[in-house]
Amino acid sequence: MNKAFHPKNLHNEGYNFDALALAFPALKKHVKPNKYGSESIDFADPAAVKALNSALLKHHYGVEGWNVPDGYLCPPIPGRVDYIHYAADLLSSAGIVASDSRPVRMLDIGTGANGIYSLLAAQVHGWQCTGTEIDPVALKNLAAVLDKNEVLKHMIDLRLQRDKRKIFEGVIKPGERFDLSVCNPPFHASQKEAMRSNLRKVNSLAFNRGDKRSAKVQPALNFGGQKNELWCEGGESGFLQTMVNESAMFARQCKWFTTLISKAENVAPAKRLIRNVGARDILEVEMEQGNKTTRIVAWTF
Repeated sequence: MNKAFHPKNLHNEGYNFDALALAFPALKKHVKPNKYGSESIDFADPAAVKALNSALLKHHYGVEGWNVPDGYLCPPIPGRVDYIHYAADLLSSAGIVASDSRPVRMLDIGTGANGIYSLLAAQVHGWQCTGTEIDPVALKNLAAVLDKNEVLKHMIDLRLQRDKRKIFEGVIKPGERFDLSVCNPPFHASQKEAMRSNLRKVNSLAFNRGDKRSAKVQPALNFGGQKNELWCEGGESGFLQTMVNESAMFARQCKWFTTLISKAENVAPAKRLIRNVGARDILEVEMEQGNKTTRIVAWTF
């Protein structure tokens, strides 16, 4: 079990807010001492979280002009880059490494308006990425970010998934091959479930900063999230079932399929299904992200 970020994660030592604010001055107004006397931001404030992400992406990864529309998912960067580092380890162990003659190709399922996995994979490892998404507004936003980053624009391809019931079908072209796919499935089965979860999260953040009052009304989602980003019919388990079943159809076109699994109770059923569809190897990696544990499950045919 991993108790810290990946050894290559630049965020193992926390945030240097002075350097971040220098890279992205709009962050400065959100930086204040926390209850321990250290500089931090209010992670329950969506504007502060967005400013922090913009600063991290610019300072550490050279991404200019990153932004998401109000209400869209604004993911924590350290945990997302951890996934990419572990995915790189997986490929390396299988003898798959990027070279001038053969770039690694990654399929980013549900890239979102933030495009975070593709941006990090391209900048950190030089991978060629294809981001898929069912929301045209999200893709338009990410395309605008890529327009501000000329190199990334040629490393990241965006595709609209026109069938909301499909995951790989309709976006993987005939004869096309990928080295791996990555995905962060919707956690919840309904908006009500997502909002309950967010209320618990916001109250936990308030307690950690020394505010013992509980929120009485549903606050805004501090990390944002549209319907397709946070919930879907069947929730995480339903999404995983569709993904695994479809992966068998594209076994010759993607070497390694990977996904995050947020809920521990969904891991064993997913692995059983993966075995049942004929996967040859299945791997699981646990990642600690603050007080939360998530898992990467990977499989190949």
